[in-house]
Amino acid sequence: MYGHFREFLSKTLLVSLTSAFALMTFAAAAQAQDEAGTQNSSADEELVVTGYRGSLEQSLNLKRDTVGAVDSIMAEDIAKFPDNNLAESLQRIPGVVIDRAAGEGRNVSVRGLSPEFTRTLINGMETMASSGFTDALNGATRGRGFDFNTFDSDLFRSLTVRKTSNAQTEEGSLGATIQLQTARPFDFDDTTLVVSGQMGYNDLSEESDPKAAVLASTTFADGTFGILGSVSYSERTLVEKGASSVRWAGPTTTTATTAVQPFGTYQGAAAPQLLNLAFKPRLPRYDYYQHDIERTGANVSLQYKPMDSLEVSLDLLYSKHDASREERFAQGVLNNAGINTGTNVVDFEVSNPDIIDPNLMRTNSLLFAELENGRIASESRRDEMTTEFNQHTLSIDYDITNSLRVNALVGKAESDFDNPVQTSLNLQRDGADWSFDYRGGRRVPIFDFGPDMQDLSGWSVSSIRLRPITVDNTFDLTQLNVEFDINDSLTLKAGVGDKKYEFETTQYQRNPEDAFIVGTVDPSVMQIIDGGNGTWATVDFDAFIDFYDINALNEIDETAGTPNIKLRMQDTWGVTEDTSSAYLQLDFEGSLGTVPVRGNIGVRKIETDQNSVAFGTIGASPEEVRGSHSYSDNLPSMELVFETSEEVLIRLGISEVLARAPLTNLRPNVTVSVAGGNRTIAGGNPALEPTKATAYDLAMEYYFAEESLFSMAVFSKDIKTQVQTIGGTMPFTETGLPISVAEAACNSGPDGYGSNCNENMLWNTSTPVNGPGGDLFGFEVSYQQPFTFLPSFWSNFGIYTNYTYVKSQLDYVNSAGLITSTHDLQNLSQNAYNITLYYEEEKFSGRVATTYRESFLTNVPGRDGNDLEGTNPTNNVDASFSYKLADDLELTFEALNLTNEAIDQWVDQTANRPSFYHESGKQYYFGARYSFY
Repeated sequence: MYGHFREFLSKTLLVSLTSAFALMTFAAAAQAQDEAGTQNSSADEELVVTGYRGSLEQSLNLKRDTVGAVDSIMAEDIAKFPDNNLAESLQRIPGVVIDRAAGEGRNVSVRGLSPEFTRTLINGMETMASSGFTDALNGATRGRGFDFNTFDSDLFRSLTVRKTSNAQTEEGSLGATIQLQTARPFDFDDTTLVVSGQMGYNDLSEESDPKAAVLASTTFADGTFGILGSVSYSERTLVEKGASSVRWAGPTTTTATTAVQPFGTYQGAAAPQLLNLAFKPRLPRYDYYQHDIERTGANVSLQYKPMDSLEVSLDLLYSKHDASREERFAQGVLNNAGINTGTNVVDFEVSNPDIIDPNLMRTNSLLFAELENGRIASESRRDEMTTEFNQHTLSIDYDITNSLRVNALVGKAESDFDNPVQTSLNLQRDGADWSFDYRGGRRVPIFDFGPDMQDLSGWSVSSIRLRPITVDNTFDLTQLNVEFDINDSLTLKAGVGDKKYEFETTQYQRNPEDAFIVGTVDPSVMQIIDGGNGTWATVDFDAFIDFYDINALNEIDETAGTPNIKLRMQDTWGVTEDTSSAYLQLDFEGSLGTVPVRGNIGVRKIETDQNSVAFGTIGASPEEVRGSHSYSDNLPSMELVFETSEEVLIRLGISEVLARAPLTNLRPNVTVSVAGGNRTIAGGNPALEPTKATAYDLAMEYYFAEESLFSMAVFSKDIKTQVQTIGGTMPFTETGLPISVAEAACNSGPDGYGSNCNENMLWNTSTPVNGPGGDLFGFEVSYQQPFTFLPSFWSNFGIYTNYTYVKSQLDYVNSAGLITSTHDLQNLSQNAYNITLYYEEEKFSGRVATTYRESFLTNVPGRDGNDLEGTNPTNNVDASFSYKLADDLELTFEALNLTNEAIDQWVDQTANRPSFYHESGKQYYFGARYSFY
């Protein structure tokens, strides 16, 4: 551990030296500001900073007073940042980047670690929220990542990101713990009423989107009882347009001497080998999505304080996220089903045509092709989705004596995602002449589908797919914490907790999947749509469903003996985790020589019993399989703050942290078989251990003036393992699967269960395991300051900015366990920054913010022979302005995504082939806000 720490400190030296000049610059600015403040000292003594500047000051004070590395956004920020949801608010914090979907933030990554490694608490307890997205964005959430788009940000009072860990902090995160707090009545001094309303407009959908929020709070009985209620409502109609390729497929071989699958014919003759060997877009297409989103939220908080030493709080939170989405595609078919000897290639162009070395053929991309007698398709999909979130928490804070305090927390949170309609209709026609053109670096190709794509007749059904989904997450929590002041400088803290997490997901499908309509589709159920980049024929969903009675496919026909709808077994599973925890922590204040020091040291003990269930194949029969696993860990931690002067703080944090294994990898959806002497297990692994890391954090904070900060944090994580699928051998008893599964598989083999086949022998496995880990290193730089030292109106300006660099190299292995490549963690952006410039005076205020995120990997290795898959950089620009007509009434204007930033996914790092490119337009909101205090 100490060897890692010495290495960590050496890495920080160069970075720390680079900040020295900046410190001297800020010191000079501080002196100028102090001199200006001296001239107006009598006025400044009475000054109370409010508004956006006031919220920044609150966040700064919280950061300064907390022992660990903490960044916060207070209520003024949430209410007035130009944000659709909580994720977009959180992206202003150093080290935080977000994933976007449907034109708004979805998931949060902190310091290079993906949403799977980040834990979210609401009102003190861990929780989960799931929602549904397109296949290109990984569909419905079936992991540990929290979907922040479930909530409007208006419901919350503060957002806090804790980047270091102590014993008191509940385990479960490698990246950070995000704490969301709703408003409570005792947060306000007097009776409070806030009403806001907005009307939005999107320049791509050309639709109007209403938003409204109300908060009311008051206290009774001489301030001993308080009640607060808040509600929020918003609608949004969003259009996405662009193109996708559904991956790029390489040839069946990469040698120039071995036969490959021919790509049709070329000018009536055999296609050139150059064409056959090129990577081709499997289903190049124009995309057009329409999203209709409705969010409703409510928060009720009751507080009772009969005496100064006792406070009881009951918080009830509800949110409902309704969404419907229609996807439309006009596409050419170049996968195996669409390439046939009847297709003629009239002309084509391949990138890097001079490369002959077969090992370098990956850079060859078919950028342009003109085809005769090919296949085109019109694909449509409709989703209807609802997420309902309910949480109730009861907390009690009781000061038994001046030195002994108790806190108890009991809560339950439920997130139920239901996707009852997921219907895909795929139509096709052969004999079409069409072309595509990616040349010139186009992310959206130029298509010419000819007249066939606008013809309402002549289409046949290639498939109809119905796959409804549910995802349910439930948390139950009980905690008891005790604090005892040993003396003025020492406080002993201890606590116990019990948490139960239940995850269950189901998916259904038609039976059989692709046998319903044969023949030509009736033209009366077809229509022409404008997809933004072109027009094409597609189904009229409602007319098609009514005409062919598609909904009847979801009904169970008891008389037929075989249901029309059945479980899709590979996507139906559940995980339950029961965790008991206890911690002991000593908080202290003292001095090291003349330097004041405060901090904590402690250890957290956890024990987890994990059970999972899925459908597997045992021998030759599908059946329900259950797996179980238990583990325990001791997690020591230490946090220190050195106050080297009144302005400068040095923070140090060292801790052992863990994140539990991804839910998808824990499912025991195994195929267990015995053939001859071969005993084989393939599928998930319910015996996965958590991912553990040793985390180091060193920070310097320079509070060089009022409301001002320059800080630098250097962090490092020694990640012990990452989950990868590797082949190997192990006794069946170590798999976490029940012994009965081994017995059933052996009995299906030639020797039966016995001395030649049993659970104690070695079995060949191809399952996710805790593979090799790696190091993560990075630093953050933050600067914020109001320009009050400048003359005239310039003093109303200010800045809040930060930059984050993260680097992590992990070894990726193949199924045999051999290292095939070394790359960054998935979802890690090496560089990210946020710059917010604000202006605030008595009546008018405004802010402009830009947020940059560098490219990141999404799949290692890539699919279909591509080395990697990832997403290109984004730079989002937002703005917000308000004007006070009176003390209690102001007008607001917000503008989001002013650069119309696109989601731009790619496959293959060398070729950067466009895989998914979507724009969602600029969003504007006009509104008013009334406040009564």
